[in-house]
Formats: sequence, structure tokens, C-alpha cells
Amino acid sequence: MRFPEAKRFEKTRSFVQKHLEGGTKILDLGTPNDLSKFIASSGYKVQNTKGGNLDTDFHPYIDTGVDCVTAFEIFEHMLAPFNILSQLKTPKLIASVPLKLWFASAYWNSKDDWDKHYHEFEQKQFDFLLEKSGWVVKDSLIWASPDPKKIGLRPLLRYFTPRYYMVYCERA
Repeated sequence: MRFPEAKRFEKTRSFVQKHLEGGTKILDLGTPNDLSKFIASSGYKVQNTKGGNLDTDFHPYIDTGVDCVTAFEIFEHMLAPFNILSQLKTPKLIASVPLKLWFASAYWNSKDDWDKHYHEFEQKQFDFLLEKSGWVVKDSLIWASPDPKKIGLRPLLRYFTPRYYMVYCERA
């Protein structure tokens, strides 16, 4: 695991552990991935979505009886994250998004329609989306994501510029 990814995984797990007891039932938005497996290995009961389009096919995940929904770097890939956020019946949400970087364009994979960032949020924009969709931010974490193996101006700026924003929310 590369340094930035390992750091993000550790920060994410620590944040989850701060807000959720071991054994908590979690629905992680997105297909099974290394991060959801890492969280599950820490004693959480994690289930994932099946890879459908969560902009339009979110209804099976609205009321699953879980204690918390997690969404780690998924909302930037959705055209309309408000739809699922406003409909979720779970009492808790932990979500993280990459922040908009002033020195880099939004990530855009021209070969894969699913691998694009339709949104790269500013902190206030994501907070506003959460508020308007019925969530109250109770705690947050923001951090930079340097990669010591890369050199240049952009890698240097990544040491000082926050890249990730994570929130713990409860229903309003």
C-alpha cells in the first residue's frame, strides 16, 4: 500500500472508531474495496452496495436497517448525491470527499464514465449539501495528502494543502 493510501486508511479507521462501537452494522456505499475490507477487519459488520448507479438506483439502500452509512470518496463520482443523502433512513453517516485543489483540475478519466469527479467540493459546499439533505455535522477532520516519493511543485503543495475532508453526521 502506498504512503498516501495507507495514511488515508488509518485516518479513516481512527475516525470510524471514534464515532462507532465495534460490531456496528455499516452500509458502505460502493462495491467492496480495500478500504471497506480494512474497516471490516477492525470489527465492523460492513456490507457494500452492488455497483449500480447510485444517482438513479439508490432505492434498495434507503432503509437497510444498518446503524450507519459510510461513503468514502464516492459522492464526487455522483451527478446528484443529494438524492441518496436526503432519502437515507439511517441515523448516522460518515463520509469523506476529496477537496477541490486550487492548483489542479478535477480528476477526469476520459476512458471510463464511472471514473470521473463531477464534484470536487470545498468544505463549505459539502457541509451545505449535508445540511440541505437533512444531516447535522457533529465532527469533522481535514488533512493533507503528501506523497514523499514524488517531486515537483504539485507534490510540494500537497504537503500544505488539505486534500481530504471527512464528516460524522447525524440526522437532523
